[in-house]
Amino acid sequence: MEKYYIRGIQQIGIGVEDVEIAWKWYRENFGADVKVFDDDETANFMLPYTGGEPQRRRAILAMNLQGGGGFEIWQYKGRKPQGPDFQIQLGDYGIFAAKIKTSNVNVAHDTFSKKGETVSEIMLAPDKSAYFWIQDPFGNYFQIVEEKSIFKNESKLTGLVYGAVVGVPDIEKALKIYTDIIGYDVVEYKIDSQKHEDFAFVPGGTHSFKRILLSHSETRNGGFGKLFGPSTIELVEVGDREPKNMFENRFWGDLGFIHLCFDMQGMDALRKKCVAVGYPFTIDSYEALQGKSFDMGDSAGLFSYIEDDGGTWIEFVEGHKLPLVKGIELDLLKRPPQKPLPKWLISMLRLKKYKEKK
Repeated sequence: MEKYYIRGIQQIGIGVEDVEIAWKWYRENFGADVKVFDDDETANFMLPYTGGEPQRRRAILAMNLQGGGGFEIWQYKGRKPQGPDFQIQLGDYGIFAAKIKTSNVNVAHDTFSKKGETVSEIMLAPDKSAYFWIQDPFGNYFQIVEEKSIFKNESKLTGLVYGAVVGVPDIEKALKIYTDIIGYDVVEYKIDSQKHEDFAFVPGGTHSFKRILLSHSETRNGGFGKLFGPSTIELVEVGDREPKNMFENRFWGDLGFIHLCFDMQGMDALRKKCVAVGYPFTIDSYEALQGKSFDMGDSAGLFSYIEDDGGTWIEFVEGHKLPLVKGIELDLLKRPPQKPLPKWLISMLRLKKYKEKK
């Protein structure tokens, strides 16, 4: 394939101490009740990021059929996952927050407030759009943003991942990855260094920041693109303190937001593009497996990683095989890369919903 296609945010990785406890909170609060896979294996190909040794872990990919990317909830099994030895602040290098979409930000805010969750007041972004911050019990921050797109209306309070807030050393240089490679080519707003009232709720938010909100002009099509839907990336650059890498002296998979993962097709073309732009793959399952698909339990495909200039891990996954439900296995390589799967077929993921115990 001479061209590659980015088809949406597949998931954001979240390192936790207990995958069952974390998933329960994300089901009950963000509607992440579809278990796409539950993989209890050893991460053999991430050695540059896991101390040079294969690491046992369990990972659940949870989705919400109202739309958005999923959560890859990730727990080390052979070692105690480590938190940072410093207070992570907005502007530190890495993923500070995931953006979660809701069709009504006021209703969502009222509901979370009444439940006693840790939330900010409703804020206004520079483009006057309303959102609020929420912190989960594990210390991770999320922005609840109003976004009307819904894949399947299940009367849930929210969908799932609509984007991320990422701390970078240099916003202009970061565009080489987020715009040139991943295709976030629309600038929704761009603010020179100043203090931002809507950041004051979170640690480090009272400093001065450059910030830019990026979206994409191209509709994310193909495969599960309609489910993942549109997304945005907000890059922030702190100007009046020295930021740190959020995973300094820690492993990939330790506590916090691990990576931002994009569903795509055309790994060979993407590999060439990343080399040309100056960000070659740091992990490449194709080379590690000599061209074979990476077996992820019931599913299979290729994956790769690059790093932005702040060290944020960005993953790309090219799906080859996916058992949608028992008895139905999708061969994704036989489909044109820009042809969406039928909505009725994707909706069968409802059969993988977790049944809450009464």
